Amino acid sequence: MFHALEDARKHGMDCVQVFTKNQRQWKTKPLLEEDVSRWFQLLGELGWRGERRTVSHNSYLINMASPDNQAWDKSVALQREEIERCERLEIPFLVSHPGARLGTLRTRGEPNALGNEPSKEEMAGLGRIAKALDALHADLPEYNTLTCLETTVGSGTNLGYDFQHLGILRNLIAEPERVGFCLDTCHITAAGYDMSTKAKASKVLEQFDTDAGIEHIKVIHFNDSIGEIGSRLDRHTHIGEGTCGLSCFKSFFTQPHFDTVPKILETSKEDNEAGTPMDEVNIAKLRSMAKLARKHR
Repeated sequence: MFHALEDARKHGMDCVQVFTKNQRQWKTKPLLEEDVSRWFQLLGELGWRGERRTVSHNSYLINMASPDNQAWDKSVALQREEIERCERLEIPFLVSHPGARLGTLRTRGEPNALGNEPSKEEMAGLGRIAKALDALHADLPEYNTLTCLETTVGSGTNLGYDFQHLGILRNLIAEPERVGFCLDTCHITAAGYDMSTKAKASKVLEQFDTDAGIEHIKVIHFNDSIGEIGSRLDRHTHIGEGTCGLSCFKSFFTQPHFDTVPKILETSKEDNEAGTPMDEVNIAKLRSMAKLARKHR
């Protein structure tokens, strides 16, 4: 993991997201003390120790919304491991997919009915997520790592495609102060939220504030979307090369609240034709937008 901090320094980043274990395996290896020591050494060299600049993403296998008791127990146990590893590394934010309710399948190509009341099966799934997090919070009192539930495209039976789902979850959880949100620009676009103009982007953020509370957004994933608005297709592309619209990204620089929120790129890591890493290209675009937006707010 400490190589991520080395890359962050190399490319001039001011925050970073890591996996603390293999994200596609249930089994975990203990953190090596020499890796932990190197992690903290680099945090210190970067001046990030005690700062909210590091983010972890949980395993893709975890499904805290599962109606299967054995799968739910297994997911809660792995989520606990994720939280404990973040706590050990002083990572303040753990981005977590809410989960899939399973049950009745959705029709292929069916758009998300944004703004509608969640179905009975969706509410049951949200209840299982809240139950999982309540159990974890009770078992891990006084932990500092915040679980950040991520917006999704709504593929399959995944929850979190509607901002209301996040707001409902926070209301269901006994210790809501231990939960925040991660907003992914690709995901919300593919879910059906249109931020392709300045006015539309502003309206979407207002909707998030109404449904879930904008102050609870603790991490942002800046990814453009290959899929069309409402496509429910989770495929990322570089900033300005997809369907999000530049106004989508610019909108986050107009509000002071987002200034200190870590903004993470989950775009592909190749070099462009000039040999420049695409992370640096994307960061330059975003920093240019931020500078201009902050100048005029």
